[in-house]
Amino acid sequence: MNMNNLIDLNSMVDVLHRFIAPSYLSGSEHKTCEVLKTSQVSLSIRQRFGTMWLFALVSLLFSPLTHAENSVKISEQNFSNLGVTLGKLEAATQIPLLTAPAKVVVPPEHEYVVSASQAGLITKLNAAIGDTVKKAEVLVELNSPDLLSMQRLYLKALSELQQGSFLYQRDKKLVQEGVIAERRWQETQGQYNTFLSEADEHKQLLQSAGMTNSEITQLAKTHRLSSLHSLRAPITGVVMERMAVAGERIDSLAPIYRVANLDELWLEINIPQERIASLKVGDSVQIENTDITAKISLLGQSVNPENQTVLARAIIKGKQSAIRSGQRLNIQIIQASDTPLFKVLNTAIAQNEGKSFVFVHNKDGFAVTPIVVIGKQGEESIISGELSATDDIAIQGAVALKANWLGLGSAE
Repeated sequence: MNMNNLIDLNSMVDVLHRFIAPSYLSGSEHKTCEVLKTSQVSLSIRQRFGTMWLFALVSLLFSPLTHAENSVKISEQNFSNLGVTLGKLEAATQIPLLTAPAKVVVPPEHEYVVSASQAGLITKLNAAIGDTVKKAEVLVELNSPDLLSMQRLYLKALSELQQGSFLYQRDKKLVQEGVIAERRWQETQGQYNTFLSEADEHKQLLQSAGMTNSEITQLAKTHRLSSLHSLRAPITGVVMERMAVAGERIDSLAPIYRVANLDELWLEINIPQERIASLKVGDSVQIENTDITAKISLLGQSVNPENQTVLARAIIKGKQSAIRSGQRLNIQIIQASDTPLFKVLNTAIAQNEGKSFVFVHNKDGFAVTPIVVIGKQGEESIISGELSATDDIAIQGAVALKANWLGLGSAE
């Protein structure tokens, strides 16, 4: 073959690549055409085979390749050479929908503020932030002059009640004997009821001020006034915040401690408003990098104008040591599915031309099976496709199998 023939040979390949390949050839066949044009095979060999060499290569180019059959033929003896490991498909019933930022908060009904019911001077604080306290445990000792006035008024009301009770019992007996008129008995009754309600009022004021029933009973017996006042924990919980110091003078109703019961926590999740329609109450929530799960209990009805997100609330049951109130973290929302799904390792999935595949083991090697990736969860993916829970798939070595499938490697 002379040089002109060689030029014609390359021209034919160029025409083949330019006009046929864009419509009918795969990626690997495009590469074959490039090899035909740029091969460094010696001139003597090209001259020896001439046009026959070209037609042989063209025939090879259009012959059925391994990947056209959607299968990879390989013996089990060669598995170890390719690093292929088999595994069973794991059935899945849940779909990971989306990830979103969230904040851990304490439910309002589990959070209390300990405040001073009377103005006074703090003489002692018995708890620090993070301490666990029991219900009715003394947290604050307060010196309050206002408490003295309240105790005095209570003792005065008790004295009037005792006097009114004596008159009540006396006139009751006299009216039964017909000694006094009915009108006088009615006046005595009204006066006694007034004394009774006033005593009860002042007792409740002392209870609101923080005095216990035993302390009030002791006051009634001894008539000994005391300006020392104890503020007690309203619940069993953890001190979340301290807002005063010993020696400080505080006004009535000034907050001193914030105490919370952490047996139940909430997640406040910011969901993009365009995704809120795909969620529903009862969906599961998985906190990233933990085993902690929650359930969505509320989907908000308004959009935050600043970031265009909707509030979703999820409830975490039980005490948790891995998360804290106020913590910001990422979560993944998972939804139950009625359609057959499977969970596989990400390494089991091969990608080609924008599509996903897994390699299902059979007697001849592997069947290349197309799948749809529904979602990802850590190192695993949720997939659907024409699969069975009894199928064995390649969970390691998918890259090597893909290379053999596309004709880029050898099964040996």
